[in-house]
Amino acid sequence: MVAEWIMLGKPTALGVGSGMVAGLVVITPCAGHVSPGSALLIGLIGGVACFFAVLAKQKIKYDDSLDVVGVHGVGGALGALLVGLFAVRPVVGGMDQFMLQVQGLLATGIYAFVCTIVIGMLIHKTIGFTVDAQTEDDGLDFSEHGETAYRLT
Repeated sequence: MVAEWIMLGKPTALGVGSGMVAGLVVITPCAGHVSPGSALLIGLIGGVACFFAVLAKQKIKYDDSLDVVGVHGVGGALGALLVGLFAVRPVVGGMDQFMLQVQGLLATGIYAFVCTIVIGMLIHKTIGFTVDAQTEDDGLDFSEHGETAYRLT
């Protein structure tokens, strides 16, 4: 909310909600391993990072209508890294743990990327990703399910 207020002049309900979710996503990997003060700092860092990640979507121009990458992807990756830096338990924290977190994050990212590409290729070759223009204009809720979830007009 604060980042949105500073950068865009006013907070929005969507921004506040996304910020809350981002804070929860970022702190989840750290839960049980950081002090309350560190948790607040991690939430602040995560909220700002996710805000800028969502803004970057408009510049990079990728399709992410629910800001999943900006909030969950960036937030989760950041939380996984920050647990190594902020953990209070000597067994869990420190630079060694941080480097393990980096390795785990890279391995997980590569695995998810490869699996997503394979699944995407299978979907593209079988049922496809797109619908015709009229179906998209009508809305998939209506055309696929016969009802409308949101009335925007």
